[in-house]
Parts: sequence; structure tokens; C-alpha cells
Amino acid sequence: MAAKVLIVEDDSSILVPLTFLLEQNGYEVSTAADGEEALAAVARSAPDLVLLDIMMPRLDGYAVCQAIRENPEWGGIKIVLLSAKAGEMDVAKGMALGADAFISKPFANAEITATVQRLLTGPA
Repeated sequence: MAAKVLIVEDDSSILVPLTFLLEQNGYEVSTAADGEEALAAVARSAPDLVLLDIMMPRLDGYAVCQAIRENPEWGGIKIVLLSAKAGEMDVAKGMALGADAFISKPFANAEITATVQRLLTGPA
């Protein structure tokens, strides 16, 4: 059974190719366009991993990350923050809120697939 990945991204120029990339790598991909949609999607069907943009409308990625980590039923979900806002304080805040990894934009496809694979299956 394919691992389930939820991509939370409000920019379709990033969302569409990222969805294609992960589907081509064998993952079952669902998407959400903002933080509120993301939490509703997690509640409907908890993914194995969330690729989570930070700067989004309605509810930002930090709040989504925190909400997932505060729910014990979602403790097994891996979270990767994606952001162009990748200063030292931004990364530290994301990791303190419980993210498993932080990838800055622009990113390389290989970095995304390697990080997702590492978090879902462990080191090679």
C-alpha cells in the first residue's frame, strides 16, 4: 500500500508539479490549499506525511503543525515544512513546533523525494 502524503500549498505553480513528482514516486497524494483545508483533510484521513507551506491564507503552516502535534491521534504523522521564509528563526520555530524537517524554497526535486523517503522509511 502506498504511503499517503498531503501537500498543503496555496500556489498552484508549486502544488501541481509537486503532486506530479510524488505520484511518480509511488505516493498516494492529496492536496489542500490552506491551513483550514489541511486540518479538515487530516481529520478525514490521516496521511503518513504532510508537506506543509508556512505562508498560507486562513491558517498558516506553523498553526497547522502545532494543531497536528497537539492531537495524540495524529502523533505518527511526519511533517515537512516548506517555505521561502527560511531564516534561522523560522526554521527554529518550525522545529520547536514539532516539524520533522524544513525545506526552503526554491527546492530541488531530489531534496523533496529524499526527505519524504527518509521520513517514511528511515535511512537507506
